[in-house]
Amino acid sequence: MRIASLNMQNLRLLPDGSGGHLHGARDRDDAESPAHDAADRRLTAELLAATGADVLALQEVFDAESLDAFHDRYLAQVADPYPHRLCLPGNDGRGLDVALMARRRWEGASSHAELLPSDLGLSPLQGMPEDQPVFRRDCLEARFGALTLFVLHLKAPWPDPKRAWELRRLESQAVLRLLPRDPEALWLVIGDLNEPRGEGERAIAPLEAAGVDLGLRLPEDRRWTYYEPHLHKHNRPDVMIASQALAARFPDAVPRVLYRGLGREAGQGARLPGVGEHRPHASDHAALLIDLPGL
Repeated sequence: MRIASLNMQNLRLLPDGSGGHLHGARDRDDAESPAHDAADRRLTAELLAATGADVLALQEVFDAESLDAFHDRYLAQVADPYPHRLCLPGNDGRGLDVALMARRRWEGASSHAELLPSDLGLSPLQGMPEDQPVFRRDCLEARFGALTLFVLHLKAPWPDPKRAWELRRLESQAVLRLLPRDPEALWLVIGDLNEPRGEGERAIAPLEAAGVDLGLRLPEDRRWTYYEPHLHKHNRPDVMIASQALAARFPDAVPRVLYRGLGREAGQGARLPGVGEHRPHASDHAALLIDLPGL
């Protein structure tokens, strides 16, 4: 099985009176022009096609309608189809949910968006309403044979970095409560964990300690997955954390980072035809993939 992850950067079907058009790979709170939207989504499709993945774990997908529109209009034109698709409502008020596309049917899939801290034996943060869900977006759980995926998109480190750290720590503790307790269980936490580069204790440290961060198997200069053009810095928010049993079963499994969909400003290698200095681009995140033969 080959699994890939990508933050789709605001994949949303916008109404236009003629079936809608897809928002480009640009933030919705900036002044970037929509002129490159169609080219962005063509590049997003080409990047996902280049992964050759059996299962795609996606972040920043507005809803199932947006996911289907992207698949049918763009991805299916350049790759074999993904007949099994799932995007369930999450807690992000802007609709930036997590999603799955797969070429084989999962045996079971469930959202954890409605869970409260108390449901998991956790205490809410100070000032956090008791009825506020623990996940900023969702923790989408899906089982493919012996492997269980947990697709995540944790709280971004803004506008209040300290509060964001506390929320990511709470989310990480919640994921720990959901992981299988069997030490032989095969599980993979995958997605955009939004942990910034910096000193000090990491908010996601409890989750990292529970498994093996497969990205650390890469050379240090090939681990980054995100470029912040305003700060001219690289970061590694996109993560694959494997259970101890999964990491032991695949000791030679090393993730690959596909930079070819990023704007040329980010550096690191060749790009897909049509990628610009900043835009058009597939996303502001690189794609991350790994091969787990036999699963």
